[in-house]
Amino acid sequence: MSSGKLGLVVNPMSGRDVRRLAAHATNMTHEAKRDIVARVAAGADAMGVTDIYITKEPFQISSMALQNMPLKAQVHIVEHALANDASDTERSMAAFLEAGCRTFVSLGGDGTNRAIVRAAPDIDLIPLSTGTNNVFPVLNEPTVAGMVAGLNACGHFPDAQAQGLKERVKVLHVKTQARQDVGLIDAVLLCPDHVGNLLPFDPDRIKRLLLSRAEPNAIGMSPIGGLIHPVYAQDDVGLLVTTDSQAKGLTAPLSPGLFGQVPVSAVQEIGFDEPVTFVGPGVIALDGDRDYRLLEGERATVTLRRDGPFVIDVDATMRAAVARGIMAPSRFKS
Repeated sequence: MSSGKLGLVVNPMSGRDVRRLAAHATNMTHEAKRDIVARVAAGADAMGVTDIYITKEPFQISSMALQNMPLKAQVHIVEHALANDASDTERSMAAFLEAGCRTFVSLGGDGTNRAIVRAAPDIDLIPLSTGTNNVFPVLNEPTVAGMVAGLNACGHFPDAQAQGLKERVKVLHVKTQARQDVGLIDAVLLCPDHVGNLLPFDPDRIKRLLLSRAEPNAIGMSPIGGLIHPVYAQDDVGLLVTTDSQAKGLTAPLSPGLFGQVPVSAVQEIGFDEPVTFVGPGVIALDGDRDYRLLEGERATVTLRRDGPFVIDVDATMRAAVARGIMAPSRFKS
């Protein structure tokens, strides 16, 4: 994984959709993202990365953030046709991989990182949160995240997986009659609903959901399971949640500051490669995005596997860097 090259994947639209208006979340501005990009780049540059790769996009978030910075690393701006959807992230990832990047920092939410996984499941990743309902990305100081990404890109931790400094993430593999896709946190069957709807989920329309992580300290779909039977990133299972209109409602935070009563009737642990069937009519939402319609009687299968990217533990890696003497000159050692 060592190349001295770092890819920065920035979703210019993360944290700016209508779900923020329908709930009580803070809007993530382009200026705030530029600040994050600059801090990541500064940290990575200080650790010796040779090349930083960014994408040209209409809001010039990364390019404006880096244009006046006194970086030792060379900044490469990748250009490709823009569709203004998730495929832009996939095209950027393809270009970064071709250039030799294997370590990445992403700015986005669950949906952004889902697009990254579709394009490149075999990478090292630090996902920083700038989205709406975030379970997958983390809240870390970008400067330190950049330092860790730089250390990783420069090959300081070839044993990172064995030492528990990074962990391969779980992925939900979804297969319908027409196509295949992936989710990182949740696959949800909604009925009735429609493809492309960006409003927060109506709890009465949630019929079934499979969670890779059911965390009580999250928002969105994850705590619906997590408030009953927690399942965490390191657990080699998922959680199937079934609803029934006759069941007593579970109070859960479905969006920032927005609660709903979800009529949960049952929860069940699901092992790896154990297929779960969703039956239409309805819409399948993956990590909050309503992407696929199921007709009456149409079936989809969802299977959980641990075959996603390796997510780097920022705190643990910094502690390891200090313990191994990477950060301080040897004269300070007794």
